[in-house]
Amino acid sequence: MKEVTIYTTKTCPYCFKAKRLFKKLDIAYKEISVDFKPKLRAEMAAKAGKTSVPQIWFDNSHIGGCDDLHELYESENLLKALT
Repeated sequence: MKEVTIYTTKTCPYCFKAKRLFKKLDIAYKEISVDFKPKLRAEMAAKAGKTSVPQIWFDNSHIGGCDDLHELYESENLLKALT
Protein backbone atom coordinates (compact mmCIF):
# COMPACT_ATOMS: atom_id res chain seq x y z
CA MET A 1 0.00 0.00 0.00
CA LYS A 2 1.19 3.50 -0.81
CA GLU A 3 2.10 5.93 1.95
CA VAL A 4 -0.60 8.54 2.55
CA THR A 5 0.48 12.05 3.53
CA ILE A 6 -2.00 14.76 4.41
CA TYR A 7 -1.15 18.40 5.11
CA THR A 8 -3.62 19.93 7.55
CA THR A 9 -4.45 22.71 9.97
CA LYS A 10 -6.15 22.25 13.34
CA THR A 11 -9.26 24.26 12.48
CA CYS A 12 -9.97 23.04 8.94
CA PRO A 13 -13.30 21.17 8.66
CA TYR A 14 -12.22 19.64 5.33
CA CYS A 15 -9.10 18.25 7.00
CA PHE A 16 -11.30 16.59 9.63
CA LYS A 17 -13.55 15.18 6.91
CA ALA A 18 -10.62 13.71 4.96
CA LYS A 19 -9.04 12.20 8.07
CA ARG A 20 -12.42 10.79 9.14
CA LEU A 21 -12.67 8.91 5.81
CA PHE A 22 -9.16 7.49 6.23
CA LYS A 23 -10.03 6.35 9.77
CA LYS A 24 -13.34 4.84 8.62
CA LEU A 25 -11.47 2.80 6.01
CA ASP A 26 -8.62 1.98 8.43
CA ILE A 27 -6.06 3.67 6.17
CA ALA A 28 -2.95 4.86 7.99
CA TYR A 29 -1.73 8.33 7.13
CA LYS A 30 1.09 10.70 7.99
CA GLU A 31 -0.29 14.07 9.05
CA ILE A 32 1.75 17.22 8.61
CA SER A 33 0.31 20.26 10.33
CA VAL A 34 1.14 23.58 8.69
CA ASP A 35 -0.32 25.65 11.55
CA PHE A 36 1.95 28.62 12.25
CA LYS A 37 4.60 27.16 9.92
CA PRO A 38 4.72 29.46 6.90
CA LYS A 39 7.83 27.81 5.45
CA LEU A 40 6.24 24.35 5.61
CA ARG A 41 3.00 25.68 4.10
CA ALA A 42 5.00 27.33 1.31
CA GLU A 43 6.74 24.00 0.59
CA MET A 44 3.34 22.27 0.46
CA ALA A 45 1.99 24.97 -1.87
CA ALA A 46 5.01 24.68 -4.16
CA LYS A 47 4.47 20.92 -4.44
CA ALA A 48 0.68 21.04 -4.74
CA GLY A 49 0.23 24.28 -6.63
CA LYS A 50 -2.37 25.24 -4.01
CA THR A 51 -2.25 26.90 -0.60
CA SER A 52 -5.48 25.41 0.77
CA VAL A 53 -5.63 22.42 3.08
CA PRO A 54 -5.92 19.56 3.14
CA GLN A 55 -3.48 18.55 0.44
CA ILE A 56 -3.10 14.80 0.07
CA TRP A 57 -0.45 12.59 -1.52
CA PHE A 58 -0.28 8.85 -2.12
CA ASP A 59 3.48 8.26 -2.21
CA ASN A 60 4.66 10.98 -4.62
CA SER A 61 1.33 11.36 -6.44
CA HIS A 62 -0.66 14.44 -5.50
CA ILE A 63 -4.31 13.46 -5.05
CA GLY A 64 -5.62 16.93 -4.26
CA GLY A 65 -7.90 18.02 -1.46
CA CYS A 66 -10.84 16.64 0.48
CA ASP A 67 -13.29 16.79 -2.44
CA ASP A 68 -10.84 14.95 -4.68
CA LEU A 69 -10.37 12.26 -2.03
CA HIS A 70 -14.12 11.78 -1.67
CA GLU A 71 -14.55 11.62 -5.46
CA LEU A 72 -12.02 8.78 -5.53
CA TYR A 73 -13.92 7.02 -2.75
CA GLU A 74 -17.37 7.49 -4.31
CA SER A 75 -16.13 6.25 -7.70
CA GLU A 76 -14.73 3.17 -5.92
CA ASN A 77 -11.19 4.03 -7.05
CA LEU A 78 -9.68 5.01 -3.71
CA LEU A 79 -8.39 1.59 -2.72
CA LYS A 80 -7.15 0.99 -6.27
CA ALA A 81 -5.22 4.27 -6.13
CA LEU A 82 -3.53 3.13 -2.92
CA THR A 83 -2.14 -0.10 -4.37
